[in-house]
Amino acid sequence: MSRLTHVASGPYAPPAAAHELTVTSADGARLHVEVHGPENAPPVVLAHGWTCSTAFWAWQVRELATDHRVVVYDQRGHGRSPASPACTTDALADDLEAVLAATLARGEKAVIAGHSMGGMTVMAAAARPRLKEHAAAVLLCSTGSSRLVAESRVLPLPAGRVRTWLTARVLSSRAPLGPVTPVALRILKYATMGAGSDPDMVEACAHIVHACPRKVRHAWSRTLEALDLAHGVRQLTVPTAVIVGTADRLTPPVHARELVAALPQCVGLTELPGLGHMTPVEAPETVTVKIRELARTYLAAAPAGGEAEDVTDGTAVTEDGAAVTAAEVKEGA
Repeated sequence: MSRLTHVASGPYAPPAAAHELTVTSADGARLHVEVHGPENAPPVVLAHGWTCSTAFWAWQVRELATDHRVVVYDQRGHGRSPASPACTTDALADDLEAVLAATLARGEKAVIAGHSMGGMTVMAAAARPRLKEHAAAVLLCSTGSSRLVAESRVLPLPAGRVRTWLTARVLSSRAPLGPVTPVALRILKYATMGAGSDPDMVEACAHIVHACPRKVRHAWSRTLEALDLAHGVRQLTVPTAVIVGTADRLTPPVHARELVAALPQCVGLTELPGLGHMTPVEAPETVTVKIRELARTYLAAAPAGGEAEDVTDGTAVTEDGAAVTAAEVKEGA
């Protein structure tokens, strides 16, 4: 019956960061950011989903940081990023732009991967200058652009108004999740993971999800309920790969297939048989290999980062309060 914010050992325990920063978004929201791996390696930026944190990407961070510079950050209100009254897709896009500005040099290209709400973050930012400047390729994991509640299969009911209404009430509940108990593990596994998920995978996800404050969980659930990012999908013009689990109840494969049909440069759909919504944890090797493939294919041909710019809309400070530029982050300041 632990209240730990993540598991403390094993492959899903988050590794120590080379650098930790606090990045300020456009509206003043402060975001916890971590940089892992060699300072001059090809960069990868990872955005987690609703109720998760940087710990969600532990496996990918550990594996990729051997030869990539990996940037992970806590979405506002999640993990170590303080809550903010602005829970909108524009705020998500602002935050991603701020992180890119603070951690990448001018013109530097990266592979950007987003899971669930993290994928929605990328779609929301698709037309933003920072994303166009820095994204060489994108990976969208277990995500969708609209009709999230209507298509959700969390409740075993026929599709229609009743299921949609009840699903909205369940997902937006203000009830505390409480400690991680055997019953809580069974509920989380049913709702978010495939039937064959190992207990260590389920436990890792449960600690992360249960650590999300209930007010934050509720506030973002309402944003996701009204989500419509179809315009963002059409403006995501970089090479984009899509991954989904065939047993995903939160963002079923119908969303992935619609993304594939609408993306200007889709470079492949991977459907993982029997897996649920938590694909980076349920299929860590597959997701990591896909990110590596995108980096090898699209970063090899991308221009190297130029001079660091004078960041005005995404300032960063180290955890001890010292100012730092994007170039200094890359060089290991």
